[in-house]
Amino acid sequence: MANTNIGTTLVLGASGKTGRRIVQRLQALGVPVRSGSRAATPSFDWHNESGWDACLNGVSRVYINYAPDLAMPGATDAIASLVAKARRAGVKKLVLLSGRGEQEAQACEQIVAAGGIDWTVVRASWFNQNFSEGAFIDMVLAGKITLPASQTAEPYVDADDIAEVAVAALTEEGHNGKIYEVTGPRLMTLEEVAAELSRACGRTVTYVPVPHAAFIEGLKQSGAPDDVVWMLDYLFATVLDGRNAHLTDGVARALGRAPKDFSEYAREVAASGRWRRAA
Repeated sequence: MANTNIGTTLVLGASGKTGRRIVQRLQALGVPVRSGSRAATPSFDWHNESGWDACLNGVSRVYINYAPDLAMPGATDAIASLVAKARRAGVKKLVLLSGRGEQEAQACEQIVAAGGIDWTVVRASWFNQNFSEGAFIDMVLAGKITLPASQTAEPYVDADDIAEVAVAALTEEGHNGKIYEVTGPRLMTLEEVAAELSRACGRTVTYVPVPHAAFIEGLKQSGAPDDVVWMLDYLFATVLDGRNAHLTDGVARALGRAPKDFSEYAREVAASGRWRRAA
């Protein structure tokens, strides 16, 4: 049972895939929410610590979503600084969004766990929403998922499930000190992802494997931000090497139900019209 009398919750990355969903769920429960983003007042910017104290003032709980990824250089220093400021501000609970198979992300988890504040970690696999809200939506619209060649299967997880786990950790008893490694209910190759997208969209979406180096060069030529290029280079070179090609029970342990399947996600997005190409 959710405890809605928990004070103000700061949601970092409040306009992102998980943060937006967490804000909506907390508000629906009647929990006061402070949005943590550069556009909010007070403003939160991972690259400008001077504004963090104002964001943490009067806050009891914090959802930590480091953008663009905890694997980025400097993430551990930023997380350590945030945890120290949160402790001084009297924050009672931290929920960290982490990534599977990322050594740097696990280092950040350890910083949070050692910070002297109650904590929960949500360690997630790749999001379903990468294909509808993230870097790959234009590929789906074009009908060609042009990504580095890989036969590695990934247990894509839905952002709605991540948000529900995070909200449970923020508002319910029994989640302190736990790491919920969350995945979807099955492993999928990119070819299988393309097949599911084709069925949902009612048109052909194909997976077009390209050499890793050519993919990264294409990103650079397209004008993608340097941090996005770095992140995708890192993720395709390391995390998709098979280390995460297994399922976990994090969603079931946290929520008592099975995670959402990719096919259900794809049907919902297709019905919304988000993948409908302009005439």
